Amino acid sequence: MKLSQFKFDLPQEQIAQYPAPHRDECRMMVLHRKTGEIEHRMFKDILDFFDEHDVFVFNDTKVFPARLYGNKEKTGARIEVFLLRELNQELRLWDVLVDPARKIRIGNKLYFGEDNSIVSEVIDNTTSRGRTLRFLYDGDHDEFKRSLYALGEAPIPRFVGRESEPEDLERFQCIFAKNEGAVTAPTAGMHFSRQIMKRMEIKGIDFAYITLHCGLGNFRSTDVEDLSRPIAAAS
Repeated sequence: MKLSQFKFDLPQEQIAQYPAPHRDECRMMVLHRKTGEIEHRMFKDILDFFDEHDVFVFNDTKVFPARLYGNKEKTGARIEVFLLRELNQELRLWDVLVDPARKIRIGNKLYFGEDNSIVSEVIDNTTSRGRTLRFLYDGDHDEFKRSLYALGEAPIPRFVGRESEPEDLERFQCIFAKNEGAVTAPTAGMHFSRQIMKRMEIKGIDFAYITLHCGLGNFRSTDVEDLSRPIAAAS
């Protein structure tokens, strides 16, 4: 099986720029296993296929405003910084991706905010685009996180083709999101509305929750053409 077998052209005009006004009104394709019939429904019809005592397992990870922009010292070049995970609270160390990466080297400083209220220093290269940043901030950790996130925006996918808007942080989030740590949403869960979940509860469907943060692996492409070759797991 070859990677090229899965390539297809998706016209930009076919990519929705905004979600449906109501989460549960997106389209849903149903494949009937016994007959092979394909049926096109709305997501809010999903309850037609489940019964009392069935169990739904939801991922309650919460997306944080992971994309922010800073300026490189001296040159003032605009640099995108994509926060991945906090490595050390006390030292304010973060694992990030930077773009354009060729301009960012160990020892460089980046300034954030109109008043340069937050400064970071590059202390390590981790991958071709990956860096470890140490943020220089005098306040306590909670104050630092609030200030950092205030500068960030919802990490909507690049293929959407538009700038992020403040409303995207709510759109790009599951309604049951609870435990912060994701840099992208578990997309299957985004279509569940409060109305659907109430109907599920009334029907006697059970809920269970896990926390699985969606991280860097969601942005990595498959690099091998021969898919039968073993691929090292992402750390």
